[in-house]
Amino acid sequence: MKMMTPQERVLSALNHREPDRVPIDIGGSFATGINVAAYEALKEHLGIRTETVVASRRSQIAKVEEEVRQRLGIDTYPLLPRAPEGAETVFPDGAYRDEWGVVRRKPEGGHYYVVEAPLAGEISLTDLDSFPWPDPDNPGYLRGLAEEAREVRQGTDYALILSLPVGLIHQSQFMRGYEAWLMDLVLQPSLAEAIMEHVLETHLSIIGRMLDAVGDNIDVVLYADDVGFQDQTMVSPELYRKFFKPRQARLFEFVKKRSEAKILYHTCGAVYPLIGDFIDIGLDILNPIQTTARGMDLQRLKEEFGQDLCFWGAIDVQQLLPYGSPIEVAAATREIIACLGAGGGYVLSAANNIQADVPPQNILAMVEAVTSTA
Repeated sequence: MKMMTPQERVLSALNHREPDRVPIDIGGSFATGINVAAYEALKEHLGIRTETVVASRRSQIAKVEEEVRQRLGIDTYPLLPRAPEGAETVFPDGAYRDEWGVVRRKPEGGHYYVVEAPLAGEISLTDLDSFPWPDPDNPGYLRGLAEEAREVRQGTDYALILSLPVGLIHQSQFMRGYEAWLMDLVLQPSLAEAIMEHVLETHLSIIGRMLDAVGDNIDVVLYADDVGFQDQTMVSPELYRKFFKPRQARLFEFVKKRSEAKILYHTCGAVYPLIGDFIDIGLDILNPIQTTARGMDLQRLKEEFGQDLCFWGAIDVQQLLPYGSPIEVAAATREIIACLGAGGGYVLSAANNIQADVPPQNILAMVEAVTSTA
């Protein structure tokens, strides 16, 4: 088989054909990235002396540079969401308030987390109507997006991934507060649905503008919205189908009407009971395939859903990548490729962003295992 370009390789896999080798994604989206500390350690190991750019402050992931992309054989390129102009407030202690009114703070050595939810406490439907929701027409959302998409498409042969704003479930949680949000689903369902509707309508307006800006220059659209815990789904399958599935279906349909790109849905956790629902609403690719979560057996996933879904991820970030030896990482990677890559339908990536405790030797062992199985 002749050597494919990165775009050809990814599209072949996503169309359930075996490419010349399994595609590699590190840093192609805000859900398949690499922590700044891990990235700097990787660059030092590779002898690359450049300043690291932070691609996402909230997630503390790095922008992967071209030299790293080339040396690791990465096949993807990220088009990340932009921030609206003039809608953010930064506080003296480094905390910040975003355009949704959510305040986040970062402890030493940690990640940013929510410390103030703007819809916390006793609120009414009227309060939602008067709330200052983000303005989808803010030019910051599209700043440089069309230009970057066009330049990368014309100047490289990477597969381009457009990351959409964080999903409606997460955004609703951030705004309401996680505990109250869970309670609302049972005790105040009309309020829970109203918050999600406001978030969804705002998102659809922003997403529509993003898709118009990038046009046909993209190959994959990433939508991230977790619905799983380590041992079970976040809510019962019945509640998922009542509250979340219809809204995710609207969003997927909205994207598919405006783009030929494949939809890559990121949800961590034990989501096996919901995968049939994801297929129902038009999902093309599931990520991150958290193998340490209950029910996420790779062979079963491939056998039951491999005809309808592609898989993206699966290299464990909880135990294998941070604590395994390079030999163990390489062996596990080869086993996963043999399972999920059979007949196409698999893109190799870590099962979530590569975290700060992952040594560079294990990152290299993971990608080198790809070439050894090609």
